[in-house]
Amino acid sequence: MSYSPWWPLVLAPDLGIVGIRQLLERFEDAGTVVASSRAELVAAGISPESAHAIHNPDQDALVALETWLAHADHHLVPWSSDAYPSLLKEIARPPVALFVSGSVDTLSLPQLAIVGSRKATPGGNDNARNFARYLASHGFCITSGLALGIDAAAHHGALAAKGKTIAVCGSGLDRIYPAYHQELATLIGKTGALVSEFPPGTPPRGAHFPQRNRIISGLSVGTLVVEAGLRSGALITARNAGEQGREVFAIPGSIHNPLSKGCHRLIRQGAKLVETAQDIGEELSGLLGEMRQHVEFEASAAVVEASPDPQYELLLEAMGWDPVSADLLVERTQLTADQVSSMLLILELDGRIKPLSSGHYQQRE
Repeated sequence: MSYSPWWPLVLAPDLGIVGIRQLLERFEDAGTVVASSRAELVAAGISPESAHAIHNPDQDALVALETWLAHADHHLVPWSSDAYPSLLKEIARPPVALFVSGSVDTLSLPQLAIVGSRKATPGGNDNARNFARYLASHGFCITSGLALGIDAAAHHGALAAKGKTIAVCGSGLDRIYPAYHQELATLIGKTGALVSEFPPGTPPRGAHFPQRNRIISGLSVGTLVVEAGLRSGALITARNAGEQGREVFAIPGSIHNPLSKGCHRLIRQGAKLVETAQDIGEELSGLLGEMRQHVEFEASAAVVEASPDPQYELLLEAMGWDPVSADLLVERTQLTADQVSSMLLILELDGRIKPLSSGHYQQRE
């Protein structure tokens, strides 16, 4: 079997990014590493077991990797590759390599992580979906973990906007978890990417998901927590983001909702409270550096002002400046209740109206 010298390095157990760096500092490239003797490898600082694994890679694992990489849209992106995302390289323990199904170019886009509870409320799912849709339509790639609840809603929101989304998985990419999301994974891979640090054939294990979370936050300029209980894995992602020097955002909720308590804790610890997707865009726009060219918040806002949607203008005109209910807007505009509800949500995310505790809405100045 003919294979890339990176394959045995990726498959070697317990080698890790520290071992990889030691080897590359000594031998310059993966080909020289693999060609070096066991004694030379050990002298570079890795364990005898890892050195043995490099020279004697698991044949079944090699065959599985070769078979998986035979697909045109399957890629192995090692740490030394120019395609390896620069933001991820900055974290304390970057993966040795990334297995990618879909577009490798997606990895270099400005990403916002959206995470939260697997057992989200309907309102939480709506928030995740609509925040993702809005942010994806303005140039952010939405990154999440393919889990039930908030993760899935965020991926769906980005896809609905015909934007890009990345799913970071806690298993090999030939074993989508949960299996219920196989169709969603296929959709993501067509326009965005599925990413994992685990080789093909690796089953989902509980310990893999906290590891996965550091990649979700590490790929992203910021992390938004939509709903999370006090023991939610989303808080691990948020903590990772803070430790990685990235922005952390949280949506507040009812004091009676246990899935708001994690968000409230994050806000008390310094996360930025957000009420609209525009809050996130404005906060991040100055931090994106070279990535800024992909994000179009300011330009988009100018287009909206210059060429407003007639139906939205009709709705705003019918609203006036006093608090008004959705039912009254249906009566005044002759739009359907579904149309009004959807338009109100978009206007709220756009920062043009605000919901009131009475269930009414009011224009912002």
